[in-house]
Amino acid sequence: MTELLYLRDAYLTHFRARVTDVRDDAIALDRTAFYPTGGGQAHDTGTLAGMPVVDVRKEGDSVWHRVEGGPMPAVGHEVAGEVDWERRHQLMRTHTALHVLCGVIWNEWRVPVTGGNMEPLSARMDFEFDPVPEGFATRIEELVNAELAADRPIEVHFLPRDTAVHDDDLIRTKVSLIPESVTEIRVVDIVGLDKQADGGTHVHSTAEVGRIRVIKLENKGKGNKRVRLEVIDA
Repeated sequence: MTELLYLRDAYLTHFRARVTDVRDDAIALDRTAFYPTGGGQAHDTGTLAGMPVVDVRKEGDSVWHRVEGGPMPAVGHEVAGEVDWERRHQLMRTHTALHVLCGVIWNEWRVPVTGGNMEPLSARMDFEFDPVPEGFATRIEELVNAELAADRPIEVHFLPRDTAVHDDDLIRTKVSLIPESVTEIRVVDIVGLDKQADGGTHVHSTAEVGRIRVIKLENKGKGNKRVRLEVIDA
């Protein structure tokens, strides 16, 4: 099992860990600060044992780091890892921007999110709109940027599953769909705006995101509209 250090400290970029398994081009560790692709968020990059990390994937309880170069460390050896902070921080800003977008749309129109994906400083998110309100792109850009400028604090909590299931603020995240094996639910709370069960990395406050620009609205079928946005400096 790989301990996921980023769950409790998204700002951690340097760490040491012990090798638990090795493949031709990948290393598994007992602990890692690298975020593996999942939940719509792209993986981190950086270096591990002096080699570039080009992909990170979670398989069962283990996180595998695909590296380039060599030689590969032996099982049991301790290695140093460093996360590419620029990419990580851009993903943190983007992920938080999407949560703000979700909160704004839910609070304004009571419309749930149906899917999303992000890369550093760009993202898309789908919502159950049919049709979208007139002037929608301009309105959500104004609302989201107002919330970002409000500098709302962002808190991370861990709740027992039984408690989280009965938390009305988490109803949109459908805690019941999280595997039964997960007994502790990680909650990301943009205080006063949005509260979701989430395993991704986020900044400490909304002002750290900067601003967003809505670059496109797309029709993805009846009752499903896609918002594409980019994150820019304030």
